[in-house]
Order: sequence, then C-alpha cells, then structure tokens
Amino acid sequence: MSTPERAALIETFLAAAGWAGARRRLLAADASFRHYDRVTRGRRRAVLMDAPPPRENVGAFLQVAQRLLDLGLSAPRPLGADEAAGLLLLEDLGDRTFTRALAEGADEAALYRLAVDVLIALHRSWEADSDAGLAPYDDGKLLEEAALLTEWFLPAVRGGAPTAPEARDAYLSAWRAVLPCARAVPETLVLRDYHVDNLMLLEGRQGVSACGLLDFQDAVIGPCAYDLVSLLEDARRDIPPDLVAAMLRRYLEAFPGLDPAAFRAAYAVLGAQRAAKIIGIFTRLDRRDGKPRYLRHIPRVWRLLEAGLEAPPLAPVKDWFARAVPPAERVMPEPSA
Repeated sequence: MSTPERAALIETFLAAAGWAGARRRLLAADASFRHYDRVTRGRRRAVLMDAPPPRENVGAFLQVAQRLLDLGLSAPRPLGADEAAGLLLLEDLGDRTFTRALAEGADEAALYRLAVDVLIALHRSWEADSDAGLAPYDDGKLLEEAALLTEWFLPAVRGGAPTAPEARDAYLSAWRAVLPCARAVPETLVLRDYHVDNLMLLEGRQGVSACGLLDFQDAVIGPCAYDLVSLLEDARRDIPPDLVAAMLRRYLEAFPGLDPAAFRAAYAVLGAQRAAKIIGIFTRLDRRDGKPRYLRHIPRVWRLLEAGLEAPPLAPVKDWFARAVPPAERVMPEPSA
C-alpha cells in the first residue's frame, strides 16, 4: 500500500520526467510487490511501474528490456527511471493481452504460433557472450524453487505440520537425479513468466514485433526449453493437447540441430519442476501474503504435474510423490482466512 511519502516521491519522479500533473489510475497489481499505473497527460500515455526496493529491482527490468529491444523484440521502451526509488516510466503497450484477446474470440492457434515464434527469434539471436550480468538458472535455484512445495503446500494440507527433514531431503535428492536432463539442451535468455497474461497483441506491428513482452525482470540464463514450458503448461488456463503438440513441433522444426529426445526430456523435467514451484508459490501467496485468489489454480497445476511425472526421465521424482504425497493431499488448500 502506498504511503504519503511514497506518493510524494512518485509525484516528484513524474514531474522530473516531464509528466507533472499527469493523471494516474491503477492498471495492474501482480503476485509480486509491483504495481502498475496508467499515466495520462493530454493525449500522452505511459505506464508507471512502482517496484519498491529492496523487494524489487527495476535495474534488472531495464537491463533485460534493452537487450530485448536490441534484438528487435517489443519490450516497453523506458521513458524515465529512478532505480534507487524503484520507479520506472514505460511505453504503454495497451490493454490487449493475449488473455484478453482470447476472451474476445481471437484465433488461439495464431496467438500461440506468434508466442512460439518470439521464442524462436530470441533463441536464434541470443549469443553466449550476451550473458554477462544475468544470473544462471543453476541447479541450486531450481532446487530452491522445487522445495517451495514441501515448504508451503504440504504444511497447508497437513494442518500446519512442517515437512519432516528426511522427507524434504529425499525430495531434493530425487530432483538432483533428474536435473541433468534439463541441462542437455542449449542455454539462452529465460524470461521465466512467459505466458498469455504477460504477452500483448500490438496493433500496427508486423511479425514477432506484434507481440509485446511484459514481466521479465527475473530473467536468467538457463535451458532453452523453460519458456516454452511456461507458455504451454499454463497454470491459469487449459490448452488443447493437440495445440501443445503442434507448438512443440513448431519449435523443434525451427532448430534442426537440436536433439528432439533431449529437448522433450528437458521440457518434461522443467515442466514438473515449474509445476511443483507454482503449487508452493500459490500456497505461499495465500498463507504469507493474504492473496487467496491464486489457490483456485492449484488443481490444474497438480494435473500438469501428475501428467509430467509420467515422462520416464522423471521416475525418481514420481516415486517420491507416490510414497510421500497421496492423491488425497493433491488438492487445493483451504484459504487461510
């Protein structure tokens, strides 16, 4: 919640950026501590990102945005920045997210083709020497994320009882056994939250530039399969299996030198890891942050996780779940309040 001091800081920032007296209205608030306002002054429009430090880092957003723009992709152009205050003024890419376009009856397959083509363009253009300054999506980070399921979800469905250390250790050991499969594909820029809520359909732009990109400040360098998993195993919406299969083929056909079996194994492992992470995060958003609205997606994410665990490379993780988390516990936790 904004304090009077924060509100005054924002007004000073806007005035320095040439937007004194601009009108503001809330545009969006996401699962983080960031808030977005639409700022208008006459016919001019922009977006204010309010990302208070130390919990948020607008410098990372600026760094990745510039890299995406340099590659010819449609990230919001920065119009003003106060990194120390956690404030950015950004190009306004409009209101038509892919989610909204789908609700209006847009061609689902065409939108997903565009989203996959953006990843193809990004992965073709990204060079290893561009990695400086971006954190690696290493096994330690992947394990830390997967552990959110044992840290938050299991206590939530077990009356608050913490997960036994030996069960958590066995869980992480199972993941360590399968993560090498995720490393058997090339590394690239991973945007991490690449799904229809964070993609914009832009009027008047052609090709991959017609897709606007949002929410990439947590980008890392990691396996090229990750963002495709994020897109096609969406925690918030069901995607027809035939469309998922077609988009996987589309990506693989663009990279004939990529081993399809290795890619599909990496895709399966990263999909399961991401599902476990999301189950933990959505529970944490309720228990820690008072945001219960994300809980309703957990049954879908469990379905994705259970389907993913059928992939042979995930046998050790599947065995752990079979022993440690019975089907009766694979449910949406009751809201905390």
